[in-house]
Amino acid sequence: MPFSPEFARRRGGGVRTGSGRRGSAWLAGMFNDAAISDMNTGFILMMTGSALPPPTAHCALILSLVDHPGNVFKKLIFSLKLDKNDEFPYNTMEPVNDFQEGISTEHAFEAEPVPSLSETITPRSMVVSFILSVTLSIVAMKVTLSSGFIPSFSIPAGLLGFYVSRASIHILDYFAVAQLPFTRQENTIIQTCVVACTSITFTGGFGTYILAMGKKAAVGDVNTQNNVEEPSFARMITFLFLISFAGMFIIMPFRKVMIIRHRLTFPSGTATAHLINSFHTPQGVKQARKQVTLLFKSFGGTIAWSLFQWFFASGPGCGFKFFPTFGLEAYKHGFFFDFTMANVGIGMMCPYMIVFSVFIGTIISCGVIWPYIESKEGIWYPSNLGPNSLNGIRGYKVFIGLSMIMADCLFVFLCIMVRTTCAMIKRRRQAMQGGGGNAQPFQGIDIADQPVKSFDDRRRAQVFLRDEIPDSVTIGCYVLLSIISIAAIPHLYPQMRYSHVALIYLAAPVFAFCNAYGFGVTDMNLASTYCKIAMFAFGSWVGIKSGGVVAALVAGGITMSILGNAADVAQDLKTGYLTLTSPRAVFISEAIGTALGCVVNPTVFWVFYRVYKMGSGDMGDMPYAKLYRGFAMLSVGDGEQGLPRHSMLLFKVFFVLALALSVFREVASRKEWRIRRYIPSTIGMAITFFMPPRVPVGMCIGSLVAYLWEKMDAGRGRMLSPALASGLICGDGVGSILLSMLTLMGARAPICIKFLSRGDNVKLDAFLATLHDMR
Repeated sequence: MPFSPEFARRRGGGVRTGSGRRGSAWLAGMFNDAAISDMNTGFILMMTGSALPPPTAHCALILSLVDHPGNVFKKLIFSLKLDKNDEFPYNTMEPVNDFQEGISTEHAFEAEPVPSLSETITPRSMVVSFILSVTLSIVAMKVTLSSGFIPSFSIPAGLLGFYVSRASIHILDYFAVAQLPFTRQENTIIQTCVVACTSITFTGGFGTYILAMGKKAAVGDVNTQNNVEEPSFARMITFLFLISFAGMFIIMPFRKVMIIRHRLTFPSGTATAHLINSFHTPQGVKQARKQVTLLFKSFGGTIAWSLFQWFFASGPGCGFKFFPTFGLEAYKHGFFFDFTMANVGIGMMCPYMIVFSVFIGTIISCGVIWPYIESKEGIWYPSNLGPNSLNGIRGYKVFIGLSMIMADCLFVFLCIMVRTTCAMIKRRRQAMQGGGGNAQPFQGIDIADQPVKSFDDRRRAQVFLRDEIPDSVTIGCYVLLSIISIAAIPHLYPQMRYSHVALIYLAAPVFAFCNAYGFGVTDMNLASTYCKIAMFAFGSWVGIKSGGVVAALVAGGITMSILGNAADVAQDLKTGYLTLTSPRAVFISEAIGTALGCVVNPTVFWVFYRVYKMGSGDMGDMPYAKLYRGFAMLSVGDGEQGLPRHSMLLFKVFFVLALALSVFREVASRKEWRIRRYIPSTIGMAITFFMPPRVPVGMCIGSLVAYLWEKMDAGRGRMLSPALASGLICGDGVGSILLSMLTLMGARAPICIKFLSRGDNVKLDAFLATLHDMR
């Protein structure tokens, strides 16, 4: 892109650093928690930042816990007041010393002009986005295939985008290459593009419905040809391009309704925007440098550790991954630390209550329930079955965990629907009574009325409404994509009919708006819940004889992709709104990231899958693939036929228990009982029924490290622990892809290290002595 001297002159030729004010104490405790946005898979990583700029005068803070047990995100609730008709006097801005304004975020950037589209989406931002997208997609794929958890990469993408872009500026300055200054708008574009690419790791179903269709997940159930579809590289890419863009187009006509009229909070998007704004202040630059330095140190150290472990893993059961940390007896039941740094990083990101819930669930499932059921082998189920047979102990694992997740999903879904409906009814009543509909959903009683049309509000709305994408264009693109998908998807998956796909695309706009609205209010993306609803509907419609298992998984995948991407776009638009980034630039960046993800993620998955088929991969657990296969099996109405004895009875019992736990936790939270802090999360306990104990063990170690660090040095611990965790996760993912490449090239580890009991060691020594004597 040509260099703009005028733009550089107005910008001062460098990065605008703002006023340099240090953030208030309110923010010190604001970003010290991780949060789980999607109740099944996603972690929203919140960085700590005492160096963030103070809030605007029209901001009101509510430190309240989100009601869902799996989400303890502390929300920023902004009370923004508009006129009745949502009109802004765009030609005037309030003066700096206006009595209506206190300390304002946008005043710190007032002297900076808003960059144009060509100055926002630059070759530099696209190159940085590509590098980070590929790297973080590898990380996300490794995590979702091995543990099922997918941390959100919003904050790491913004932080790494800032650091890498600044580094490229210094390099180009050294060679006297003219370039544009790095702005917060360009930082937002990088973050949006990277997150759009990495989010397809989840919405693309690589760890869920894609693997759930395969023969590995179908072992022991209806392993018929029309109920099994092995992954295909070309089909995956085609399918992703068909379903990944629809959500973007269908949510755009609702952007002004959600962000300007209803002023939805989108807490994670708001937090990301504040961090990006803070990066471009002197304190933010200093803090980002410390965080990125630690991130790269942990990143490099983790890669080196992965390569070091490889030298001692020349065969099955070899290597440090099989170290009996808690003794051989605990090792037999799966309780050991396998030195997977990604699990440690996830544990550092998660709130303590989530890790505690996972730990409690592991003790109950693997320490109590499974040993008891194993003692009934030959009585409740045949004794000659493999560990992956749905007719054996796996049937109990799938349906007990499934019942708890269904109970929690149902409860949370009903709660959010009721609250969202009540909030909209309340807004309509206030509008009819002359209140103008300015009340914020879930607005606390301690929030004072704020001044209207503040400086920040006007400037942000002016930019947000200036570069519009016509609704007719986005709606037309959605209709065109729908027609293409209706015609093409039945050819990719013959179990789906044209009418099935048409019905999904017909209903998707309504549910996409509902999901995005709930996401904006509660910070919970319920795309996976809608996915399960679609699976039940279409699985029962098609039936098991006509391939209902695959049809249910495909229908759920389409639904999750459309609704999940729509909610992500709405959140990114909120981030762009708070950083003065053009919505058109955000949309283009989202489209570029999505297209990149449709190619990068299948490629990364295929590398892991090829290694896995060669017998050297680490995909054997597939916790969410088993879960989704169980949902699909349940949806086709196969009933108790072929399932082990008492499995459906246990399903009903644990469904009631999980529902009671969710209700009790909700009541305790509402009543502010002291015991509420010690009530475990239902979803955190349920997921342990699908994963081996070594994953929660790693998470507990990570959580313990974070806790001790904060106890010894609270300030540095809160600021740097998320960076350390991000480096561990990224390093483990990149290390895994390097080891996969070594396997594909035919490299073999030279050493095998195993851990044996004393008796086995004596037997081994005697056997080796016998071989020596025979020589």
